[in-house]
Amino acid sequence: MNRHVLYKHLGTLEYEQCWKYQEQLMQKIIDIKLANRNSLSPQPTPNYLLSVEHPHVYTLGKSGKENHLLVSEDFLKKINASYYKVNRGGDITYHGYGQLVVYPILDLENFFTDIHKYVRFLEEIIIRTLNEYGIKAERSSGETGVWLDTHLPEKARKICAIGVRSSRWVTMHGLAFNINTDINYFNYIIPCGIANKKVTSLHLELGYKVDEMEVLSKILKHFESVFECHLIKNTDF
Repeated sequence: MNRHVLYKHLGTLEYEQCWKYQEQLMQKIIDIKLANRNSLSPQPTPNYLLSVEHPHVYTLGKSGKENHLLVSEDFLKKINASYYKVNRGGDITYHGYGQLVVYPILDLENFFTDIHKYVRFLEEIIIRTLNEYGIKAERSSGETGVWLDTHLPEKARKICAIGVRSSRWVTMHGLAFNINTDINYFNYIIPCGIANKKVTSLHLELGYKVDEMEVLSKILKHFESVFECHLIKNTDF
């Protein structure tokens, strides 16, 4: 099993371009796995991790409802936002400036073959990161993502959304962590299809703008710890 993960930070990148890049990396891993079936000397499969910030975009998952986008295409143009139907699980969400998006493209057969455990691991990374800022985050029963105050229905709010895709145990898509995000952009959707709960950001919870690269460094540290892997940073792939 290969527990090394090649990591790259993409800066700010349009969603569609990053989506295609993920697809290419995923297919590369799948092609190796298929070739290994008939090989006397199988190759280890690589693992990749991308971090990125997207310009304003709304994405609708396979199980999402189109009416959870509450505005017209003309309105999207006015706010400089794009919209895509994508092949991840989950409903509709928003990506934008001040939000850190992390895409693991992993061969889970290098780790474990349990997609529910995989999602729990992604949540755990953000829970541990928030704990470093003195914020007690948690899971919400029956819902993915990372939440605050789930025991108080009137105050429950999501700070990190998670939506993934897996094919032949290879993952793509991932998590979106609101750091300095303009939460007003969530007013134009029913986030993750959940109408009765709010969305928040690290900025709102702490009361000050947060250094996003500082947060990223904490996420990478916890990613290595939770997945018991070694990140190889600043690689070209």
